[in-house]
Amino acid sequence: MRGDEQTMAAVPAFPGRRWLLPSAVAVELDPDAGHAGRRRPRRTVRDWIVDFSCFLLAVAIGLAVADTLSDDQELPHAVVVADQLLGALSCAAVWLRRRLPLALAAATVPLGFLSTTSAGAGTVALFTLAVHRPFRYVAWVGGIQLVLIPVLMWVRPDPDLEYGPALVWTVLLTVTIIVWGLFVRSKRQLMLSLRDRARRAETEARLRAEQAQRLAREAIAREMHDVLAHRLTLLSVHAGGLEFRPDAPREEIARAAGVIRESAHEALQDLREIIGVLRAGQPDEPGRPQPTLAALDALVAESREAGMKVTLDQRVTDPAAVPASVGRTAYRIAQECLTNVRKHAPGAEAAVTVAGGPGEGLAVTVRNPAPEGDVPLVPGSGQGLIGLTERATLTGGRLEHGPREDGGFEVRAWLPWPHA
Repeated sequence: MRGDEQTMAAVPAFPGRRWLLPSAVAVELDPDAGHAGRRRPRRTVRDWIVDFSCFLLAVAIGLAVADTLSDDQELPHAVVVADQLLGALSCAAVWLRRRLPLALAAATVPLGFLSTTSAGAGTVALFTLAVHRPFRYVAWVGGIQLVLIPVLMWVRPDPDLEYGPALVWTVLLTVTIIVWGLFVRSKRQLMLSLRDRARRAETEARLRAEQAQRLAREAIAREMHDVLAHRLTLLSVHAGGLEFRPDAPREEIARAAGVIRESAHEALQDLREIIGVLRAGQPDEPGRPQPTLAALDALVAESREAGMKVTLDQRVTDPAAVPASVGRTAYRIAQECLTNVRKHAPGAEAAVTVAGGPGEGLAVTVRNPAPEGDVPLVPGSGQGLIGLTERATLTGGRLEHGPREDGGFEVRAWLPWPHA
């Protein structure tokens, strides 16, 4: 059992899962439930005040009964002394009420037949039992005590009251103590449950904030991949061209150097914006205008200036009418596909087709023939297509990709375009 307790204690409290551990309500109302096998916590200042008040109450009731007992001339002196001694011991046992509430309450039941001055300790013990233990324990101990009250009043009669009134008074007092203790327990359960709910709500709010931050960072990572991969690929292609063709005409060298400078400038600007968003911790802040489907012509023109063969078949009559999120996703799909063609099929001609309308959706297709010669494997291949598939899924669309029969490659995407 010790190993099982250690294993359960090592289990993290994940949201949405219920482990076999004592709740805060159970630990507060039943201190032994949450500290089995461990050292009990020390009493707080409030606990000391409450315990000392209960001790004084038990002593006060015991002294009051002792005065009445001393006035009874029929009892032997030894019986009175023994009664008071047991009463003093029972009052001292009140300090154990938090540790042993059930044992203390059960012990005071037969003690009532031996010591009248222990009535105060019995009252405190019964109340403590009703507060700190479930109702089944209170029902057993309280029921036995109620059944034995007529016998107790017959064996130890009250010198000031007759049997009938004394019996009714004692029964009402016992029932009142039990009801009062149950009321205090239910009130504590309510307060602790509200406290648990508030703590759980705070935890869930923190987890939602962390999840939102994680999703925002993932969106930034996708944006960084889509933008920087395109820019850096242009840098790599033109830098490689300058490396392998040092004897190229000055016009081509100047054009390649211009593309490298412009791409590096754009990449640094994008990187500054992304780092600024991460530092500010507000990923939703507006930066530069996000690309839409209307910017697809500029993307194709930029790729052509970089020396890539690209054909664009734009069948959407009004690209500006496409919803911003759908147009941005279509732009990123085309951008990533052109970047992949440049990396994995250099020299091949890419064909971009965009068609659709409101109500039927937006279809984006990018295809390229097989590359000429052997193309080295680029590290991290396939990650961009995974990101594109996730982008399309998040917008409610779908994306398919794969090789063609002629050895080329094709990417087909469909994005929802609802009616205006």
